Amino acid sequence: MIRRMTDKLGHLAHGHQKNLQQQPIPGLPFPVTTHTHLEHRGSISTQRTSESSKRGESVDDTRPISESLFPYQRRPKGTYRLADFYFQRTLGTGSFGRVHLVRSKHNLRFYAVKVLQKEKIVKSKQIDHTNNEQQMLLAVQHPFIINLWGSFQDATNLYMVMDFVPGGELFTLLRRSNRFPDPVAKFYAAEVALALHHLHNLDIVYRDLKPENILLGLDGHIKIADFGFAKYCPNTTWTLCGTPDYLAPEVINQSRYNKSVDWYALGVLIFEMLTGLPPFHRPDDSPMALYARIQSGPSSIRFPAINILAKDLILKFLESNPSKRYGNLRNGAGDVFSHPWFREVDWEKLRNRDIVAPYLPKVTGEGDASAFEQYEEGDAAAQYGLVADDVHGIHFPDFEYTAV
Repeated sequence: MIRRMTDKLGHLAHGHQKNLQQQPIPGLPFPVTTHTHLEHRGSISTQRTSESSKRGESVDDTRPISESLFPYQRRPKGTYRLADFYFQRTLGTGSFGRVHLVRSKHNLRFYAVKVLQKEKIVKSKQIDHTNNEQQMLLAVQHPFIINLWGSFQDATNLYMVMDFVPGGELFTLLRRSNRFPDPVAKFYAAEVALALHHLHNLDIVYRDLKPENILLGLDGHIKIADFGFAKYCPNTTWTLCGTPDYLAPEVINQSRYNKSVDWYALGVLIFEMLTGLPPFHRPDDSPMALYARIQSGPSSIRFPAINILAKDLILKFLESNPSKRYGNLRNGAGDVFSHPWFREVDWEKLRNRDIVAPYLPKVTGEGDASAFEQYEEGDAAAQYGLVADDVHGIHFPDFEYTAV
């Protein structure tokens, strides 16, 4: 059975209906329209155990990565404790906890601290995804991927210290503008492609690409966040997880799949940026009808008038047969980077962030969180670090215990 996940903490009020007021966005180089009752899209996951084809033993596909299995070097992580930070405000909430904007008492830098309640993670059977997120982020260092600086735990909570990305989500910008002009969509798609290529070179499959998980930095360049479904995948895997509109057909079919599911999702993202909606989306539709259209392939897509080269690339990404999908052919990501839609992209300059972004978030500085919604603060931060029985800490061995 598919179980809905409701704790995507990196998002702005995940699963929460929003009203975006019609107002000009300074510096936005494209039209703004009004949308109401827009929702962040939830992700789904199964924690089922699958049968090994080798010896018939049961194997948990989402088991945490051991040091011996993951061959790539992880960067050293810092040692942090609660007393190192001033907790300033909440950036997002979910069923496992919340994300806080904090400021270091030592270097005065701003960070986002994700706080997860261990008891809720265990009850929801998300132990492995939580551990994998921490382990994957420590292996990744890329200008378009969020940094994890350190992690720790106390008796009741896990803490992940990450970049604070002040520009908010690409989701918000896209919904306010309805759709992006071709050059704007191309800019964001190219940066995502560079980030995916880096992950795939480390044998990491991301598995939850969508505008909600793409943040905008102060300079307008992207940061991919939320690695809860990322997995070390040198060959294939088979867990059903991701966001329904972005699932490749082989994931829905619960077949074995590889990193090409991320390229499929990039095709969905490009379509959504150019048209305002994912390719297989229909209003007030059922999940099963959505999955049926995805499985039927591109023939069920209603293409509006978009750049013909963009359409060609989208169709190559949305190829139902993974062995024929762009990014998964003999030349790998090279086919993506050399596609005519990206002809004018200078990939080296883009990676070095030497190209000016199409939209610069209108924030006053690094600690300005005005791009994020306001939340009831309550006394959440005051509850952190309290003495309590710790019955779940054994499940999270890589989260250090530090004095509060």
